[in-house]
Amino acid sequence: MTSRRGLLLRLSALTGAAGLSGCSSLLARQAESPTGDLAPNPRADELPIRQHAWNEHLRSDDTGNDLLPRHFRLFMLDLDTEPSDAAAETVELAMRTLEDAYEFNSGGLLHMLAWGTSYFDTYGSLGSSPIRSPQVLSRTDDPDLQSFDAMLVLASDVPSTLTAAESAMFDTRPTLADAEIQGRLGDVFSIADRRGGFIGAGLPSAHADAEGVPADIPEESYMFSGFFAGRSGTQASEDRVTIDDGPYAGGTTIHLSRINEAFDNWWELAQSDRVKRLFSAEFSPEDIDRGDLPFADMVREHASSEGAVGHFEKVARARKDGEPIILRRDFNTIDGGQAGIHFLSLQERPRDFEEVRDAMNGWWLREEHEELRDRQNNGLLEFIEVASRSNFYVPPRDKRAFPAP
Repeated sequence: MTSRRGLLLRLSALTGAAGLSGCSSLLARQAESPTGDLAPNPRADELPIRQHAWNEHLRSDDTGNDLLPRHFRLFMLDLDTEPSDAAAETVELAMRTLEDAYEFNSGGLLHMLAWGTSYFDTYGSLGSSPIRSPQVLSRTDDPDLQSFDAMLVLASDVPSTLTAAESAMFDTRPTLADAEIQGRLGDVFSIADRRGGFIGAGLPSAHADAEGVPADIPEESYMFSGFFAGRSGTQASEDRVTIDDGPYAGGTTIHLSRINEAFDNWWELAQSDRVKRLFSAEFSPEDIDRGDLPFADMVREHASSEGAVGHFEKVARARKDGEPIILRRDFNTIDGGQAGIHFLSLQERPRDFEEVRDAMNGWWLREEHEELRDRQNNGLLEFIEVASRSNFYVPPRDKRAFPAP
């Protein structure tokens, strides 16, 4: 296997004094004709041009909330070959294989191929790209700031579909469902890390043996916190998170955090206290269903009178024109035996996520009450810790193979 360092040196040489002759000529051709000599994608008319446009293909509940697929797998990828027409065709044909095998919906397979900071940095275009290297965003965390060439996101209600897709993309599975294997991502990438998880009633309680989860977590719990996540009123639209103009138009950015959770003490709190910590003091347990929750913008008043603030009322302040600015597609995980969340957030620019995290920190509230500290009585911060951060760009579907800077 080619060493990572050796590969990066060769790729850097291609984009250096040689006049950008190697990969830049490929990327220039990709910009003009993203699929090169390949015929146009035969399924282009039935698939959204935006890879991240999942909402119309999701199930919904009785109150109109989109319900994410119940199972996810993420593959952090490193390039194992120099960029070339052949490599770009392999990537495109691999993604078309997934599209041929399954319907693009929760019952079939939803997917995105994103490109990371390492990819853009290798070509000297990270500064002009829509993403940047991840940063430490809280003085209460010390996350691993990670960089990858790419990430494949797979999601389905059917766990065996994810297993089959993984084998087809990175192993020697001869067919996928009834589809011929046209290309394998494993011929271009190696897997640097593999992550998985789940979301939906019955799944958190089925994994109650993980560290940080009590054995008596309710069966109906949607998340390890016991509450529903993803209310429509707290989610940005897909239009809002799409880049409007420039060379990266039509795509979006992903911020991915691994957040460890320690909810043993959480479940020792009364339900009314859990509601205050997650939402705000203005709500009672009877108010909390799956409908939209009004935002009163009384965070300072609650900090002063209650000595505590809720997670929802803090992050709801990070809006533009009254609308949320990030679209969450996060899910529970027990990777490594530790309960947590893979927090996958879509936004137009990474700074949008950073604004939300800054609001979540709540440091500006500490002077309101002596019992409100960096973590204590400060929403969910007492129960979570960020373990890693990374950033990615998601190109439009027709530019997903080696997006041009």
